[in-house]
Amino acid sequence: MARKPVETTSEMPFGDPKHAARATRSAGRKMRSSLLDGASRLFKERGLAGTSIAEIAAAADAFPSQITYYFRTKEALFVEAACRDMLYVAREAERAALKADTPRDYTRALVESVTATDSVAFFAEALTLTRRRQDLAPLVERTIERLHGEGLRAYAGQIERHGWNTLRDPDATSRRFWAVAIGVMVEGYAMGRSPDELCGEMLRVLGEQATTKPAGDSAHLRLVGEHDASRSSSSEAETSS
Repeated sequence: MARKPVETTSEMPFGDPKHAARATRSAGRKMRSSLLDGASRLFKERGLAGTSIAEIAAAADAFPSQITYYFRTKEALFVEAACRDMLYVAREAERAALKADTPRDYTRALVESVTATDSVAFFAEALTLTRRRQDLAPLVERTIERLHGEGLRAYAGQIERHGWNTLRDPDATSRRFWAVAIGVMVEGYAMGRSPDELCGEMLRVLGEQATTKPAGDSAHLRLVGEHDASRSSSSEAETSS
C-alpha cells in the first residue's frame, strides 16, 4: 500500500508565516469587536455591576478567558466599549449634520443624533470609573481629544463651505458642545427626561453657535493656536514700543 505523501510546508494552508500572522490578527480583531458589541449592549442594559464576564462571553459566542486575554478586566472592557460607542455616536452625528444649510440646522442635527442614544451617558459612567482606576484614564483622554479634534475639523469645514460667521473660536465651540452634551445627558437621565426633553435642554444651553452673516476681515475663521499666536505678537509689539 502506497504511503500518503507528506504535505510540505509550502503546500499547507497558512504555510507563509506572514499569511498566518495576518490571519491571526484578523481573527483577533473580529473577536475583540464581537466582545465589545456584546459588552456594550449588556452594560447599557444592566450596568457594570449587573453584568458578568460569563454573560458577555456568551453574548459574543466566546470563552470568558478570551475577555481577560484581550481586555484583562471587566472594567477595562467597560471603558473601551464606552469610548468606542462615543466615537460611533460622534461620527453618525457629524454625518447627519453635513446636510444642514444653516448654523441652527447644523446644531440641531448634531443634538438630535446625540440625544437619541444613551451612549453619552454610558461614556459618562466610564469617566466616573476612571477616577478610581487611573490606569484606564489614557483611553478616555485619547477619546476626548479625538472627539474635540474631529468635531473641530467638521465644524471648521462647514464654516468654510457655507461662509458662516462663528460666534466663538471653533475649538472652543467643539469642546463646549461635548461638555454640554455630557452634562445635560447625565442630569437628564438622573431626572428621567425623555430624548425630546434632552434635545430641547441641550439646544437651549448651547444657544447660537454661528450666524449666516458673512464674516468680515476682523472676524475671519481662526483655528486652534492662531488666536493665541496673534495675541502674543501684539503683546511683543507693545513691549518693544
